[in-house]
Amino acid sequence: WMENIVSSKIEPFYKGGKVQQYIFCTCGPRVNILQINTGKIIHSIEQDDQEDITSFSLSPDDEVLVTASRALLLKQWDWKQEKCTRSWRAIHNVPVASMTFDCTSTLLATGGCDGTIKLWDVVKQYCTHNLKGSSGVVHLVEFHPDISRLQLFSSSVDCGIRIWDLRTSKCICVLESHYSAVTSLAFSPDGQTLISSGRDKICSVWDLKKKAVKRTVPVYEAVEGVVLLPGKSDYSQMGVKGEGLHFVTAGSKGVLRVWDSSSARCVFTQMLPDAPALNTEEADLDPRSLMQLLPMPRSNRLVTVTAETWNYWACFSLLMKFVGYNDDILDVKFLGKDDTHIVVATNSSQLKVFELATNSCQILYGHTDSERTASPTFGKMTFIGRVHCVAQGSGHSNAVGSVACSRLKKAFLVSGSQDCTIKVWDLPDPLPDVGCDVMLMTARLTEKAHDKDVNSVTISPNDKLLASGSQDRTAKLWSLADMSLLGVFRGHSRGIWCVQFSPVDQVLATASADGSIKIWSIQDFSCLRTFEGHDASVLKVIFVSRGTQLVSSGSDGLVKLWTIKTNECVKTFDAHQDKVWALHASSKDDLMVTGSADSTITLWKECEMKQSKLQQELSNLLHEKKYLKALGIAISLDQPHTALRVIREIRQQEDGIQELEKTLLKLRQDQKESVLRYSVVWNTNSRSCLDAQAVLQVLLTHLIPEEILQYQGTRTHLEGLIPYTERHMQRIGRLLQASMFLDYMWQKILPNFPLLLSS
Repeated sequence: WMENIVSSKIEPFYKGGKVQQYIFCTCGPRVNILQINTGKIIHSIEQDDQEDITSFSLSPDDEVLVTASRALLLKQWDWKQEKCTRSWRAIHNVPVASMTFDCTSTLLATGGCDGTIKLWDVVKQYCTHNLKGSSGVVHLVEFHPDISRLQLFSSSVDCGIRIWDLRTSKCICVLESHYSAVTSLAFSPDGQTLISSGRDKICSVWDLKKKAVKRTVPVYEAVEGVVLLPGKSDYSQMGVKGEGLHFVTAGSKGVLRVWDSSSARCVFTQMLPDAPALNTEEADLDPRSLMQLLPMPRSNRLVTVTAETWNYWACFSLLMKFVGYNDDILDVKFLGKDDTHIVVATNSSQLKVFELATNSCQILYGHTDSERTASPTFGKMTFIGRVHCVAQGSGHSNAVGSVACSRLKKAFLVSGSQDCTIKVWDLPDPLPDVGCDVMLMTARLTEKAHDKDVNSVTISPNDKLLASGSQDRTAKLWSLADMSLLGVFRGHSRGIWCVQFSPVDQVLATASADGSIKIWSIQDFSCLRTFEGHDASVLKVIFVSRGTQLVSSGSDGLVKLWTIKTNECVKTFDAHQDKVWALHASSKDDLMVTGSADSTITLWKECEMKQSKLQQELSNLLHEKKYLKALGIAISLDQPHTALRVIREIRQQEDGIQELEKTLLKLRQDQKESVLRYSVVWNTNSRSCLDAQAVLQVLLTHLIPEEILQYQGTRTHLEGLIPYTERHMQRIGRLLQASMFLDYMWQKILPNFPLLLSS
């Protein structure tokens, strides 16, 4: 069927920190650089020590990137080449919480959690100032835009704004107005006025000549960002009149507001499209709350950041929305006439619709509970690619685990629930237009279907049959005309996660937590074939290649391709680090999408090949015992599962220990580094821990410590080995004790065995 190639990924790129005008954002130990028109990561800068980045700043000339990590190191990067050009100790005793460049890109200020501020000459590479006097964490530092003033503004947990004279290294004034953390500062073009925002739900307008508050603006929400209204565009349609100072705020209620600084009046409000309003009680905890507001001066545009997304605005119209973090991916489906979009369900209460060409995302609100809801909803997609809710049904007494829509015509849908029932819902005909009220659906049929949770429902291609799979270890076949039971499929030893009809044959595929996939005849309900190969639960299965092959995904993080006729697994895809809950093929069978609990969505291209050339080459190399080349291929493809297969093949030989030692020591340094990284993962599983320990024994015995410490992330890898190795040793110790007890009992019983037989 295919040589599967990862076409693209939608993966986590943002977990907090700053987003600069060129879309630089932090994700753990990495700074990701995104292309703004596609949302794709074009560069990724990663800390060698794998320590999380606590703060970073990009110079105004876009040339120098500086990062600070929990290891108390500052690093200067040539981000275009993804290369660290300089590294030095931060001098701070605790992590750096904030940093900023001056307008000349030569002076860098860092604010520490120790209450001190350091200034660094980036060109001459030395510390120029050490400013003391702040209370607690310095979470905000900003240079005055007029460099001739040589002033630095800072704020810490005491809620004051300190002004530092860099000529004397002294604090010349503390601006006191806020009663909670100051979150953002914005300077007027002439540098005479400062606007500060705080979580005390006010903005203060300061006269910097008099060092006094000119006006306090009540905003009625915790404000996380403030910027001056960008550019000299005509904003009269928004109520902006005159040339007075106007500023924009963003905060906990998830809206943008434009304020007149002279009258303290809100003249314009812009909500996120399709997002319901937040009330005051829930606002502070809602993921729609805006955490940052950043200007893009060159394009007169704004970027807003929430806990999950960043939004790109022009003239207060949302151009693009990108999701930086998806939580666990629970399901994904292609959407649109030509499969131009995918819709994603995660363990949050919103659905996300991604446009594949740009990665831009639309978030659908409506459900109230995370993961699953007790009411199915039905949406409609417009010709411009927007999805709107048009119908909703309520009736289940517990969470809905699966829904399926009729295939020939969008006439009805079926839902399966944790309340053990299946309901059939008639869809409105015609479907309401966008903008009309959401119609309420009523269940036409309800059936108590299983003894435990209904995990999966699917409708046959002719809309006449329904199959259901349950945690009670059975699958059932139903007539959709009256929900009469036609038969029961029994044979799995654990719960069934997925059921799927063949598009061409009268068979049903089931995927189970017992690690197997079965194909059943819907004529006599007999099991025709069983596929085994996953090391854990099989979570999803689909038919591909016009029903001649299966693709399955499991909680072992693997995706497998099976040929039904020969009953064999022809390829294993190793692209996820956690359970693969989501799996779907496009209508043309040329694309496949997978989603995992590792928050990554992977899009696969598929070619018409029964077995990939690379897989065949690997099999040939193993048969010819060319282990070094086989292991090299697995490492080059970054496929730990394939590398494990090679290691196991080597260890099964008569001289396996010597062969493994010879193979591993011939690897290049970067390949040894990869094998060490794989071993840490293998060591977490009792099925592969012996293989991991065999590899580790060779590497740790024959390589000098200095060489191992040069590997990227060695310290983290070795620390990750210790708890699992201790657990394996305890397990082996218990096994040894049990075997010794068995041996003791056998020695005591054996002499008396003839007497026992005679009696």
